[in-house]
Amino acid sequence: MANDFVERDKALQLLDKYVKSEWLRKHSLATEAVMRALARRLDEDEDTWGVVGLLHDIDFDIVQDPKIHGNKAAEILREEGINKEEYIQAIRAHNAEGLNLERKTKLDYALTCGETITGLIVATALVMPDKKLSSVKPSSVVKRMKKKDFARKVSRENILLCEKIGLDINEFAELSVKSMQEIAEELGL
Repeated sequence: MANDFVERDKALQLLDKYVKSEWLRKHSLATEAVMRALARRLDEDEDTWGVVGLLHDIDFDIVQDPKIHGNKAAEILREEGINKEEYIQAIRAHNAEGLNLERKTKLDYALTCGETITGLIVATALVMPDKKLSSVKPSSVVKRMKKKDFARKVSRENILLCEKIGLDINEFAELSVKSMQEIAEELGL
């Protein structure tokens, strides 16, 4: 299906233009992978959901402030001629708590849980002896979710929003781990 938001090549150009830190670029790629997998599972447009994941933190290197993160992304995207409000709203809503917004759509919830679980998966990979995504099992991610002292900054509540899109945590973790394993080389893990 054709992407009705922005083509991936253009999204990568925007990522290069606005995202300067390597870790944020990798996080964006990981989020794209998870969002594509979610779209396939939920019968949504894979290219569009992937690009939304890719661009969700386009403003983070610039603002680094939760009170404006997401709003600045919307401003950047509009300045770049990208005006598809449903997708811009999802990008803003992934930081609903910081912007005092309400998540409403399946895409809002998917982006929030999808981008959040990437941090838990990376943290899980980094405690593996080989520090590789290939060693991460979905059950290990779910188990580590229950350990509040592990990857403390990762919001378990946001990850559990997967239930709002009809996935239990076990299926969501499996889908997310597999999608990130497919791009492990790009992620350096």
